[in-house]
Amino acid sequence: MSLLFTDLYELTMAQGYWVHGRAEEEAVFHLAYRDAPPEAACVLACGLEPLLRWLEDFAPTADDLSYLASLTAPDGTQLFQAGFLDALASLQFTADVDAVPEGTAVFPGGPLLRVQGPLMQAQMIETAALNLLGYASLVMTQAAQVCAAAQGDPVLEFGLRRAQGPDGGHTASRAAYLGGCTATSNLVAAQRWNIPVRGTHAHSWVMSFDDEQDAFAAYLASAPNNSILLVDTYDVATGLDRAIAAGQQLTARGGEFSGVRLDSGDLGHWARVARQKLDAAGFAATRIVASGGINAREVRSLKQDGAPIDIWGVGTWLVTGGETAALDTTYKLGAIRRSARDPWSPRMKRSASPRKRSLPGLPQILRTTRDGAAVGDVVYSIDDPTPEAPRDHEAEPLLVPQMRGGRRVATAPGTEQIRQHAARQAPLLQTAEYPVSHDPALRETISRLCAAAEP
Repeated sequence: MSLLFTDLYELTMAQGYWVHGRAEEEAVFHLAYRDAPPEAACVLACGLEPLLRWLEDFAPTADDLSYLASLTAPDGTQLFQAGFLDALASLQFTADVDAVPEGTAVFPGGPLLRVQGPLMQAQMIETAALNLLGYASLVMTQAAQVCAAAQGDPVLEFGLRRAQGPDGGHTASRAAYLGGCTATSNLVAAQRWNIPVRGTHAHSWVMSFDDEQDAFAAYLASAPNNSILLVDTYDVATGLDRAIAAGQQLTARGGEFSGVRLDSGDLGHWARVARQKLDAAGFAATRIVASGGINAREVRSLKQDGAPIDIWGVGTWLVTGGETAALDTTYKLGAIRRSARDPWSPRMKRSASPRKRSLPGLPQILRTTRDGAAVGDVVYSIDDPTPEAPRDHEAEPLLVPQMRGGRRVATAPGTEQIRQHAARQAPLLQTAEYPVSHDPALRETISRLCAAAEP
């Protein structure tokens, strides 16, 4: 991604800061979200590693600068001044970044990310930060939800064909795997992020043959080590019988008949039929895979109903956000000062609706735990004293240093490390009541800013 992975107004504001000599003023921005997805109490944060990689390479190319120089304002004059473009040419990211590690549960209103540094730079990364963290966090959260619904059964992510473009598909595949999915069908994401990849054949394979039995036999002959057959192209009951016959031929040759896949119809009913037929034929170890537009709610319902489904393929609902479509993320200015010698001036976006207000100051989350279990969060500003945890409780700040002066200071966790962390945090998604409060100093600042005519 280039420096131009942003909205135009980020650069028109950047030019304004530069024109008025404010580009190097120190500012603090933070990224948060307003509402959790349906049936979730919070979200699992995701997308930090791609954002940090982008910030490490935060510089325009010659083509970027040439393009910006070609842009015109509504009156036909050059939109960006030559001096500003010269300043961009030597720009490097030098801000500090603190963020919650990927896989951490964050409740509505609490920041996922805090950026402190030159005003112009901190402003310019807004769009990229919202894009990279918002979508990935939504998908990771939904992956954790469907994996919880599956109660330990493998969940395969099949969403590339319905994702919002190739970049959305790759982001979703990574986030879904980090959120608990077992594998993806997306080869590019599997290659890039070292994710297990799975897939067998489509309905078109069966339809390309004159006879379904021949289609199954031919597939198992070409891929005896990847032997899951899709049985609902025509009649499911007949497809199951034919798949079993093909499986018997495979086992006679020394192979193993791995499974059948159901992709439509009453999945619970046909899974029971399939289990009965497979068991009667001596294929008790052959697994049943279900797919076809299913979501976490349907997986939960089928599990509660006792459907004998072993593996779940989830695509569209997972990668498109389902009912949510997009996480309502915000990136707001919390404080500003002329230089490090000056006190911070807190800033807050005000609204008659409390959920629309932004946090003033330099926000941080203090998570309190007891006997290893999270029991509540306190949001505070780090320029105020750190709140004290209750007796017999432990507390830790969730936003941890990621960059200082534009350089990485935290070692990037491995994929399996993130998956394990997300699995430990996932139970918080189902928390019925979890207290999140503002500490007294932050409440006083909010009250004062709400009453003031201007900040």
